[in-house]
Formats: sequence, structure tokens, C-alpha cells
Amino acid sequence: MKSFNELVGKLSDPASRQALKSMQRGIEREALRIEKSGHLALDKHPQALGSALTHSRITTDYSESLLEFITPVFEDIDELVEDLTLTHAYSVRHLNGQRLWPVSMPCYLGDAGDIPIADYGNSNTGQMKRLYRKGLTYRYGAQMQIISGVHFNFSVSDQLWDRLYELSDTSLTLEDFISESYFGLIRNYRRLVWVLPYLFGASPALCSTFIQDPKTNNFPFEVIGNGTLYLPYATSLRMSDLGYTNQEQDNLNISYNGLPCYLEGMKSAINMPSANFAKIGVKVDGEYRQLNANILQIENEFYSPIRAKRVAKGNEKPSESLARAGVEYIEVRALDVNPYSSVGIEKSQIRFLDLFLLNCLLQPSKATDAAEEAEISANLNSVVLEGRKPGLMLTRSGEDINLSIWLDSLFDNLKDIAKLLDDEQDDYQVALAKWQKAVNNPDETLSGQIIKGLKEDQIDHSDWVLELAEQYHQQLKAYPLSEAMTCRYEQDAKVSLEKQATIEAEPSVSFDEFLADYFKA
Repeated sequence: MKSFNELVGKLSDPASRQALKSMQRGIEREALRIEKSGHLALDKHPQALGSALTHSRITTDYSESLLEFITPVFEDIDELVEDLTLTHAYSVRHLNGQRLWPVSMPCYLGDAGDIPIADYGNSNTGQMKRLYRKGLTYRYGAQMQIISGVHFNFSVSDQLWDRLYELSDTSLTLEDFISESYFGLIRNYRRLVWVLPYLFGASPALCSTFIQDPKTNNFPFEVIGNGTLYLPYATSLRMSDLGYTNQEQDNLNISYNGLPCYLEGMKSAINMPSANFAKIGVKVDGEYRQLNANILQIENEFYSPIRAKRVAKGNEKPSESLARAGVEYIEVRALDVNPYSSVGIEKSQIRFLDLFLLNCLLQPSKATDAAEEAEISANLNSVVLEGRKPGLMLTRSGEDINLSIWLDSLFDNLKDIAKLLDDEQDDYQVALAKWQKAVNNPDETLSGQIIKGLKEDQIDHSDWVLELAEQYHQQLKAYPLSEAMTCRYEQDAKVSLEKQATIEAEPSVSFDEFLADYFKA
């Protein structure tokens, strides 16, 4: 396999540079609906936003209160962010006076039992989606499920794959080469995933109401103001044991050393019984509590900071799509909501992600073993809890290395890729320079900016976020939305409601039979 420097040299001709630039991206941004008081909205998903079951751009995640905004796929970053902004702008006009909570960690929580689980109607598909979420509630609690994030979907162009295939000495088919290369990207991403919470982690603090059972809190929190808990050097509490973790999954050992290994591991995982989850019961007194008592109810329950994906056909499960035609794109799941953006992410982050993911693709990527998996996990945990600590040491290939030294070497490689992507505008090099300031000055990271601001202003995190929520609400409400664009969103909502009604009117088997058929298949 060619080295990184060799590949960069081979991709410097005009046709290869254009193939590199033609990346495809999509964004999924989650945001809680809140009342003006800051308390969680407990009402139904707004009718004006259409059907959460069938709408392509506006849906819900775990809760009726947790909106999810989804863009189509774009090659142009400006068009991508504009589409996401327009969806936000339409939505805030139809929230009945409610606001969007602009950070990852929720606040002003009352009884967790009041958090409304998302409702997708009475079709078998809709009932299954709701029951899956009900199972998550029994398994992990509702608070964890209303933590928000941003997912970034990424693929490179067919032209780049043709060029990389031509430059390789592989005997694989092109389809298999693409899948194996995406898994190489995934392995390198996991080795470097700590970089994303270091730069973009934006949950170093949280509202004390989030921790409803003090016995579950083993963190040495300090306090700002009246009720803000924080760790002095934390970057992303969302990615810590307080957030999206599942200790039941620690023993799954799903391998990323190629698509066949991954599919075999996933197949084993979704059939692996859990003694703890069996205690919950599946159907108790005639009422379902979860889809099944396995470690994973379905594949989506597997928590990972990155996923291999392919657009499904019909009712395909994710692994069936991958088995049919290989990896089509990857989904980055390690991003906190950026509180300094009204839509949760900004363009310089997207450009950094482009460079970061291309670097992961172009670097050699050996298979991982158990020792390296432990190293990957330890590095990530260190950075989410104390990433801004002066002199923090991580481990690379069994050797201790200073975080900033490792980042410096990474940025050197990213600069080489940025030069290939830039024309007259130098957009990538400008974005890289912006985030390079954070390498030796942790106050320039998102988490650093947040803690610095809270301390200087002596303001509670919740009060600061509520001010941002109001500011972004007014900003998005005033965002230009043409009559034609408004009509398009209204039509999309109407069509989605009609689609749900059609699905619900179709003859169907009982829900028990539906579930049995689903898992038999």
C-alpha cells in the first residue's frame, strides 16, 4: 500500500484534485423543544411539521420533544448549511412559542418519567419504533436519551474511488475495495476520534438537574453559580459515562477489520442475550416493555462514534444493506451541538471534518487488536474528561505522547490535503488555521470558550443557554424564507401526514406477528 505522502503526490493533478473536492455530505442535527421558561416541552410533535414517521427533513429521535433536522446530500458546503438553516427557520415559525435548546446536555428536567417517548402512530412500523424507544427507557433511563448531538454523513466521489483503485495494487473488486477502504478510514478515525471532542466538545458543564440520582455520579464536579456542575478540563460530558454509553455493549468486541468481520460481529451482537435486560421482561401483563431481551434490541442500539452505512432498500436492516452492496458512506457520531451556531454546526467545522476524514482514508490503516482497542478507549476517555489539562499524555502504539505533539503532526498532514482542496479562496487552509489555534491554547476549543465565558460572566450554564435559545429563535424567525420555500415545507408536511395515514390504512398482521416476522427475517 502506498504511503500518505505518495498518495498525496499522486492526487495533485487537476483531475484528481477535482475528484477529491467532490465529497458528498449530509447533516442530522438534534434539538430539544423547550418552553420559554427553559423547561422541556411535553406536548405532541407539532402538526405543522408533518409526520415524524415519514417526513424526510423533520422528524423526532427518542422523544416527542427531541426534534431531528435532516439535510439531503450536498456536494457544496454553502448549500448544505443553507438547507439546514432553512429547515430550522421554517420549524421555529411553527413551535407555538417554544424554543430550541442549543446545546447537547438537557436542563430544567423535572421527573424523568414525564419525558414523552416519540409517537409514530398505530402502524406496525410506527409501533415498533416507539417500542424500541420504550425499551431504551427501561434499559438506560430517559435522561440519557434526550442528550442531543450532530451526525455528519460523508462519502467521497466515484471519481476518487476510481483513481484510488487505479493507484492500488489490490486484487479486490472495486466494490470490495471501496468497503475495505472505508473500514480503513473507520479504523484510523477511531484511533484519532479523541481529536473531535478536544476541538469540538461543547459539554464541559451541565445543569445539576440532569443528575437525578446522586448515587450514579462518580465525577468530582466543581460548581459555577447556583447549579452548574463542571469538570475543569472536560471537553464532552456527552461522550462520557454520563452520556451515550452502554456497559452491556463493552463485551461485544465488534471488529472493524473489514466488512465481513463487522457483519459477523453485528449478527452475533443482535442475537446475544442479556441477563440484565431479561430481568426487565419483554411482554409483561400483556404489555411490551422492549423489543427483546438481547444486548441490542436492533442494530441502531449499538453505540459507536462512527458507523458504516448504505441507504436501505425497502425494509432492509442496516447490515443487510451493507451485505448487499458494501459501504456507501460513513456517519460521524462524535459531535456535540455547537452552541455558537444557530444550527448546531458551522462551516469551519465541516471543512475540518472533510480534511480529517480524508486523512483517515489516505493514511495506511493496519488491523486493530485488543491492546489497541483498549488504547483507543482510554485516549477517548482521557480527552472527554480532561482534554484541556496542561501536558495531558495519551498513548499511541504503546508509547506515551503529549496530546499537543500528536495534534501538531496531524495538522501537518491536514495542511497537505488542504492545499489540494483549495483554489483562490483558501477556505480549507483558513479553517485549519482557525482550529490550529486550539492545539497549544485549549481556551480556543469550544469547551474552553464555554468554561471561560461562564467563569468570567459568573453565569449559570442554564441561564446562558436560555439566552442563546432566545437569540437563535429570533435570528431564525427573521431568516429570509421565500413564499415558494414556505409552500414547499408546508407541502412536505402535508404529504408526510398523508403517507402515514396511507400506511396506517393498509391491511396488516397483528403486532405480535409483525415482530416475530421481523426478527425471523
